[in-house]
Amino acid sequence: MPRIDLHTHSTASDGTFSPTELIIAAKEAGLVAISLTDHDTLAGLPEAIKAGEEYGIEVIPGCELSVKSSVGVLHIVGLWVDPYSKLLLETFKSVRKKRGTRNIEVVKKLQKLGFEITLEEVHERAAGTVGRPHIARVLLDKKYVKSFDEAFRHYLGKKGKAYVPKQSLSPKEALKLLRSTGATSILAHPALLSTNEEILDEKVKELKDLGLDGIEVYYSSHTPDMTGICKKLTHKYDLLASGGSDFHGSVKPEIKLGRGSGKLFVHHSVLDDLKALRQSKGLQI
Repeated sequence: MPRIDLHTHSTASDGTFSPTELIIAAKEAGLVAISLTDHDTLAGLPEAIKAGEEYGIEVIPGCELSVKSSVGVLHIVGLWVDPYSKLLLETFKSVRKKRGTRNIEVVKKLQKLGFEITLEEVHERAAGTVGRPHIARVLLDKKYVKSFDEAFRHYLGKKGKAYVPKQSLSPKEALKLLRSTGATSILAHPALLSTNEEILDEKVKELKDLGLDGIEVYYSSHTPDMTGICKKLTHKYDLLASGGSDFHGSVKPEIKLGRGSGKLFVHHSVLDDLKALRQSKGLQI
């Protein structure tokens, strides 16, 4: 049965596979289509699209936006983005500038905690957009922590000693941005936002009213119950289902491309339905 993965990352943001390596891995995993959805950048898309043509993998150009939320991690995946959109490129440039300021503040906090770490060391471990995963890599390499999970739990995450809040787009700004550039907007990993059905229902309604197109129903960490809740919400608010592994490579070794933690399966029909939606709106696929 044809399997797809509509949520992946490369070295253009915080993944460890180059865009070409990602496409080769998709081919080896038996995928027929994949979307590269790096954080706040389009830099890896041209290479991914070219590799897709070479290896016979359909590549849906994408991105992932971090969005303000009072309840949890709120990310919006954009599918069928224009890799050369001036509006997106300018917005991401501003976002990366703010992220750079945040990185400086995080490193300073870690230094005050007694860690011998420099911003230069962080940049050495990044091929693209620099963020907390690259700081975690330095902490891991220097044996200050034993895992990425420990780095985020104790230092870099929301409750960590070196945490610095991120300046993010509002939901309205993010969805307007994607809509104005012809992209399809998907609520990423809903379970990270909340596993409470009432809270999730309220947030999905809010996002739907702002222009949300779909929900990532199929995701690596979703339980059967969570998948069921997400399906219910797609029907209630007339949204489409999407799905992906959130593959990052060796920084998240437990997540396999196209299979997540082992049980993930996103059928090609999910992509067909998303394409049908775009065609009904006169958008390119």
